[in-house]
Amino acid sequence: MARDHTLSRRRARLVAASVTLLALAGTAFAGVPVSAAGKPRGHDVSSHQKNVDWQQARSKGARFVYVKATESHTYRNPYFAQQYDGSRAAGLLRGAYHFAVPDKSSGAAQARFFMDNGGRWRADGRTLPPALDIEHNPYGKRKCYGLSKAGTVRWIQAFSDEVKRGTGRRPVIYTTAKWWNDCTGGSGAFAANHALWLAHWSSSAGALPRGWEYWTFWQYDNSGGLPGDQNLFNGSTSRLEQFARG
Repeated sequence: MARDHTLSRRRARLVAASVTLLALAGTAFAGVPVSAAGKPRGHDVSSHQKNVDWQQARSKGARFVYVKATESHTYRNPYFAQQYDGSRAAGLLRGAYHFAVPDKSSGAAQARFFMDNGGRWRADGRTLPPALDIEHNPYGKRKCYGLSKAGTVRWIQAFSDEVKRGTGRRPVIYTTAKWWNDCTGGSGAFAANHALWLAHWSSSAGALPRGWEYWTFWQYDNSGGLPGDQNLFNGSTSRLEQFARG
C-alpha cells in the first residue's frame, strides 16, 4: 500500500526483496504489465502522497483509486478529504481502505472506527466497496500480530461482519499470498463473498492466496506513472462500474 512514513522500513525491505527476485529471474520489470492490456488502471494513496493532483492522475490514465482512511482504532489520514473527494471530482471511481493492526483492538472495533471516518459505501455508482488491508506486521517481528491462524480468521470475519452490517457490502481484502497462507492457514472462508486485492510487485500476478481463483484488483508495483502504488482491475471499465454499484 501507499503507506505513511511509519511504514518506510517495511517498504524498503519489500522493494529490496522485489529487486532481488526480479534479478534472479533475469527480468527488468518496469511499467504496466503486458498482460494488463485493456484493463482499467488505478492506484492507492495515503498521507504519504499528501495533496494529489487528481486531474493530472486522470490524464495519465487513472480510472479508480483506493484512499487510506484509517489504521487500527486511532489513526485517521489527515489528507483523506482532499484525496477521497478530489478523486471523485476528477471523475475517478474511489473507495476507502483500512490498515488492520489486529493486536491493538478487535476486528469489530476497527471496522466501526473505519466506517465512522470515511469507510462508508454509497450505491452511487462512483464509490468502490470498503477495503481491508491486512498483511505483514510493520511494527514488530510478529508478522501475524501474535494471533493464531484461527484467531486471525475470527478477527477478519468480525471486521467483515461489522462492515456488512454498516454498509451492506463485504469488504475487499488486500493481502499477499504468503501472509494469507502463513497467518490464516490458507483459509478459504472468504473467497466466495470477498473480492481479492492481490499485492504482488511483479510482471505477473503469480500464485493467489489459497481460497481465491482470481484477483479483482492487483497491486503490481509500488511506484509508477500514478501517485502511490499501481493497480489494475480485472475486467472492463463497465465491469468496474458494475462492481462499484454492487
